[in-house]
Amino acid sequence: MTEKKPSVLFVCVHNAGRSQMAAGWLRHLAGDRIDIRSAGSLPADQINPVAVEAMKEAGVDIAAETPKILTTEAVQDSDVVITMGCGDACPFFPGKRYEDWKLDDPAGQDLEAVRQIRDDIRSRVEELISSLLDG
Repeated sequence: MTEKKPSVLFVCVHNAGRSQMAAGWLRHLAGDRIDIRSAGSLPADQINPVAVEAMKEAGVDIAAETPKILTTEAVQDSDVVITMGCGDACPFFPGKRYEDWKLDDPAGQDLEAVRQIRDDIRSRVEELISSLLDG
């Protein structure tokens, strides 16, 4: 009998920076052991190019990702819903684990600032993996 993989949904307004970096880190660090989704309430036209560059420096390619709209189904299908400090109004379902990661928005910031956000996200994702797979 196989155990169900945990699933995580990362949410920010534009799904172009923080949530994409978090999903990229989770994919990079956890592989296929966790189902990963990301979405935004008002998705941008493209991923933030500075976020793409910062992640590329760390060996994680998110260039092919595209911003996606937040749906009720995405929340329903996720065990953990993580918002990125942007006050998104997510649909709430009992039994889900909700977290709000207070992170600066990389939009309009230079590469040095986005590197710090990237590294903060990585450490949070490492803790998340530990809580989901080792706990």
